[in-house]
Amino acid sequence: MRINNEIRARELRVIGESGEQLGIMSKFDALDAARYAGLDLVEVSPAATPPVAKIIDWGKYQYQKMKEQRRNKKSSSHGEIKQMRIGLKIGSGDLDIKLRKIRKFLADGDKVKIQVIFRGREMAHPEIGRGLLDRILESLADVATTDQKPIMAGRNLSIMIRSNSNDKVENT
Repeated sequence: MRINNEIRARELRVIGESGEQLGIMSKFDALDAARYAGLDLVEVSPAATPPVAKIIDWGKYQYQKMKEQRRNKKSSSHGEIKQMRIGLKIGSGDLDIKLRKIRKFLADGDKVKIQVIFRGREMAHPEIGRGLLDRILESLADVATTDQKPIMAGRNLSIMIRSNSNDKVENT
């Protein structure tokens, strides 16, 4: 955005401080009107014909914009990535506890990265890990969808899941 003397256009459509149209006037007349009001002339739409400029308090405008960005960032940053690590030899009771915890994370709106850990000679049987992952995804099918395919990285088989309810919120 260009301010005051940085504006290059000769003619501008000027909007007053309370939002009223002041009409099309020369750059110098618009600058005089802004100075008379004790405010700044800011080019808000340079692509328009003629360009649109508004008489506003630049410092206050920047402050409001910064505040709005912070507020938007706060509301959009909800939803961390939680991580759940599971060994191949996990018992059914322990697996149920981990699944309960994953369901809680998904209910809070977080994404969950599930990692199946291979130790020692378990690396020779990655199909067992994929079977475990399939079992986990099958039991979470009512509340979760996968974000990516299972990825084998080193000794870990990982997958990212997110809540089904996020889909419903985005589509409305």
